Amino acid sequence: MLKIRLSRLGRKKRPFYRVIVTNNLNSRDGKFIEKIGFFDPLKSKKSGIQLNIKRLNHWINFGAKVSKRVSYIIKRNISKDINEK
Repeated sequence: MLKIRLSRLGRKKRPFYRVIVTNNLNSRDGKFIEKIGFFDPLKSKKSGIQLNIKRLNHWINFGAKVSKRVSYIIKRNISKDINEK
């Protein structure tokens, strides 16, 4: 089963996350199918997240399940940007 989830990068006490599409059996930082964005929790909401919405929708339509944390990030940050435009 495919999952859209976060993969941790950065260094100690300075996290940086990639939003990736992967098989749910792969490890958190293991191999992935596609990188569809990033999330930097230490930056502001606008500059701290970037997602390719087209690819996100493509993978969701393909059957990928979104993790709880990624869905929270999408609802909190991306939906506000879409409503403002």
